[in-house]
Amino acid sequence: MSEIRFPLPDVGEGLTEAEIVQWRVAPGDRIVLDQVFVEIETAKSLVELPSAFEGVVSELLVDEGRTVDVGTPILVIQTDAPDADAAAPAPAAAAPTAPTVPAPPSGTVASHAPAASEGGGAVLVGHGSSGPAPTRRKRHPIPGGAHERLATRAEPEVPAPAPPAPAAGGDTDVAVPATTPVRPESRVPVIAKPPIRKLAKDLGVDLSRVAATGAMGEITRDDVIREASQASVFRNIQTPELPTDRETRVPVKGVRKAIANAMVQSAYSAPHVSVFVDVDASRTMEYVKRLKASPDYAGVRVSPLLIMAKAMIWAVRRNPTVNAQWTDDEIIVKHFVNLGVAAATPRGLLVPNVKEAQGMTMVELATALEQLTLTAREGKTQPAEMQGGTITVTNIGVFGMDTGTPILNPGEVAIVALGTIKQKPWVVDGEVRPRFVTTIGASFDHRVVDGDVASRFLADVASIIEEPALLLE
Repeated sequence: MSEIRFPLPDVGEGLTEAEIVQWRVAPGDRIVLDQVFVEIETAKSLVELPSAFEGVVSELLVDEGRTVDVGTPILVIQTDAPDADAAAPAPAAAAPTAPTVPAPPSGTVASHAPAASEGGGAVLVGHGSSGPAPTRRKRHPIPGGAHERLATRAEPEVPAPAPPAPAAGGDTDVAVPATTPVRPESRVPVIAKPPIRKLAKDLGVDLSRVAATGAMGEITRDDVIREASQASVFRNIQTPELPTDRETRVPVKGVRKAIANAMVQSAYSAPHVSVFVDVDASRTMEYVKRLKASPDYAGVRVSPLLIMAKAMIWAVRRNPTVNAQWTDDEIIVKHFVNLGVAAATPRGLLVPNVKEAQGMTMVELATALEQLTLTAREGKTQPAEMQGGTITVTNIGVFGMDTGTPILNPGEVAIVALGTIKQKPWVVDGEVRPRFVTTIGASFDHRVVDGDVASRFLADVASIIEEPALLLE
């Protein structure tokens, strides 16, 4: 038997340090190839590390919550191999049959092991097999345009519950879990998709008391928000008492450290210039209402942010220099749009981006935006999803803000802020009428974007918000 001290690896994003968030194993547990044994937090994402070795965990060297440098030993594994080199998994091609994975003893964390055709264990930088790289499990989106699972946690396998019998009156496309709540007055199962259930949990809403307005009797997002009488998951539901301690000290690390470094870099390296415009968004609100009623958008989140995203993509085509990058030697104008969306999450501000948004239809863009925001709120956004952005939108209107002066996402030269949309007095044909009005703000890197280009770009965005039919031209 030999001992392996597993170091914190570089997971392929230029990692220098990471925080140990949660151990998935304990001393005495048997660990197998590809088993996720720890969750770490890098600069802006949570990453699950799979084991490249097989054996018994003898010691956890780093406590949860501690930040360590890459290369620091974090785990000790006792293997059955005579030496550490023999502990590495052999190439799948050398084995005549699929390896038999020993069943974990009671009290251990169960996991899956790849078949021989998958090529062996997970490959980390500096670890893993010499055979072909394993094929990762295909992502399967949750029906209805909800988020994709970015990682599968290792859990004990249990038999799948038998599906409930369909209610009288026909089939439904919305699955009802075996543990679904029922309405006390009628014992009718509550029908709601997983993202809606999570939203209800975040808002403290009892789904059995929510009146469903979905076309097939399911509870919608609007139903949950209406029941909670609030517009955002991130608004406080109750006002807590002041802590008895005089002060709280929060270490600057992880996401907060990354945000601070990025904002300082952006604010003090790129000369910002900001412009603002008030817009009559009444036709956008009508357009959003029509899209929500369309069968093509069933189960897809539709909001004014979708129209704003389309407006920005259209305006980029007319003003390409706002979709660029500054270097000391040249200006790189991008002829594709990776649209960043600033997302407020429990872990802090994240800016994942929709790749190749310029080629998406309205339905495809709506689905991509929903998946992006839900994944960000779950803290499952991966580093690759936050890299390569070309222009960003931030929706501060969801917090009731009229406008603001957004700071550029590093590496980009333009960011647009959508303010709250609410009814205000507005002059139409010489008469004052109530209209849905919003304020759009935008900041630009003045090294790349001159004032006239900035103004034309924002005017183009505003023209779409005022008249979405222009997108059809």
